[in-house]
Amino acid sequence: MSLKSQIPNLLTLSNLLSGVLSLYFCSQNQPEIAAWLILAGAGFDFFDGLVARALGVSGELGKQLDSLADVVSFGVAPSFLALQFNGVFEQEFVLGWGALALFLPILMAGFSAYRLGKFNIDTRQSTGFIGLPTPANALFWVSIALVGTAGFVELDFLNNALTYFKESTGLVDFASIILGILLVAEIPLLALKFSGDADRKKSKIALIITGLGLFLLFGFSSIPIVLLLYFILSLISK
Repeated sequence: MSLKSQIPNLLTLSNLLSGVLSLYFCSQNQPEIAAWLILAGAGFDFFDGLVARALGVSGELGKQLDSLADVVSFGVAPSFLALQFNGVFEQEFVLGWGALALFLPILMAGFSAYRLGKFNIDTRQSTGFIGLPTPANALFWVSIALVGTAGFVELDFLNNALTYFKESTGLVDFASIILGILLVAEIPLLALKFSGDADRKKSKIALIITGLGLFLLFGFSSIPIVLLLYFILSLISK
């Protein structure tokens, strides 16, 4: 087993370790650091596949490690962010219906694991996605944690709305359930690969340009809007 063949796996494991560290900082009530670590994991996740293909060392082990790392960084870690928003790490656990409401976001971890396991054996997802990709779900929760923190000129009304969302257990729980269902729903969504027919390529280019423009203008507060556009464009470009 050559060192070259292990470079992509080291990047994948860096993704996993970023997710583990994110869990720690969530438990310490430092959601901003936890969110940045999820983004770091996304960076490692992006490059591990590129490096594997560039080195010609793609294999089954890397594929399985990738899903295991994604479960932590894009499944469990976003669930912990939502738990942090619900104040789980700030109070002593008391068994009851109130505790059940606070812990509902952990369902996202289960939905994410199911989605990633299914992705590995679903041949329909070679050029597109069936159900919401786990990184997109993670990005939503990261944006909630980082809104108003990174020095962007952000929209006050949207910042206020997202802050209100973050402080409402009911809304956090509702979003957790809806996004969890979308992760495993039989809904075809765009993969940002430049494949497919001309119309789908145009949709992807439009989404990328619009998303980057909105992010540069309004920072993390724009991400929920970009994700909504992604969902709408996917549905109308089938």
